[in-house]
Amino acid sequence: MHTSLIIPTRNAASHLDRLLPALRMQTLQPNEILVIDSASSDDTVARFREFGARVHVIAAKGFNHGGTRRLASELVGGDALIVMTQDAIPATPDTFANLINELQLDPLNGVAYGRQLPHPGAGVLGAQSRHFNYPPQSCTKRLADAPVLGIKTCFSSDSFSVYRRTALQAVGGFPVDVIGSEDAYVAARMLLAGLTVRYAASAQVYHSHDYRLMEEFHRYFDIGVFYGRETWIRHAFGDIGGEGKRYVLAELRALRQAHALHRAPEVVVRSAFKLLGYRLGHLERYLPNSLKQRLGMFSTYWT
Repeated sequence: MHTSLIIPTRNAASHLDRLLPALRMQTLQPNEILVIDSASSDDTVARFREFGARVHVIAAKGFNHGGTRRLASELVGGDALIVMTQDAIPATPDTFANLINELQLDPLNGVAYGRQLPHPGAGVLGAQSRHFNYPPQSCTKRLADAPVLGIKTCFSSDSFSVYRRTALQAVGGFPVDVIGSEDAYVAARMLLAGLTVRYAASAQVYHSHDYRLMEEFHRYFDIGVFYGRETWIRHAFGDIGGEGKRYVLAELRALRQAHALHRAPEVVVRSAFKLLGYRLGHLERYLPNSLKQRLGMFSTYWT
C-alpha cells in the first residue's frame, strides 16, 4: 500500500528535536512526506526539507483545518494518507506500521486513528483527557453503535490517523471550510455511508495538552460553532452533553487517585467554562466577527 504522510505545520521548531528522530526510526517509512506550512517564522521549513520532506508553504491566513488537509490530500498520491499534527510524537518504531495494519483489518475501515498517550510530564487533567478518549483496547465503530456510543461513534482525531483514499473520496473528501473537527466530520460521513471507523490502540503517539482555563473556553467555543453548524451530525449521533458528564466524573476520579481532590473546584469551574464556550459557539450566528475572533481558539478563521 502506497503511503503518504501529511503534516500541517506552523512554527513547529520546538517539536522537531523529538518528532524528526521518531519519524526516522519508523519501521514503515511513508513513500512520501508532505508538510503544509502556514508561513512559519522559524526554521520549520528548512529542517523538514533537510529531512527529505516536500514542503508546500501557504499564507497563514489561508489555513483552514478542513480545506488545508483537503489541499494536502490532493497533492499526494498515496492509497493511505497518514495525517498527524506537528506535536504528535510516534511512541514506538512500529507506530506507523501498526496504524496501517489496523486500517487493513477490514476493507470497510475508512479511517483508523491511533492511541494518544500523555507527553512526559503532563499534568493530571491533561493526562486524564488522553486516558478517557484513548483506552488500551482497539475497537471498530459502526453506525449501528450510535444508540450506545452516541457522539463518540464518530469520534476520530487527525492528530494521528490514516485515511483510505478511496473511502475519503467516496464521502467527498475533507470539508472545504470548517473551524475544526474535520476529523469528526469525515468519520460521520463515512459511518453514514456504511463504512467503519477503527480505533487503533496499537499505534501510539505522545500527544496531550495542559490547557489553561481560557484556552478550554476558546476550544469549546470552536467546538460549539462546528456542531451548531453541522446539525446533521447531532441528528445522527446525538449531542455531546452526556459525554461531558462522563468526562467530569472521570476527571474527579483521576484527582482522587492522584490525591489531589483539593482541585475538584477547578474541575467544576473548567466544566462551566467549557459549557459556556460551547453554548456561545452554538449562538455564533448572532455575534459579530470581531467578538468571535476573541472568543475562539482559531481566531484567523473569522478574518
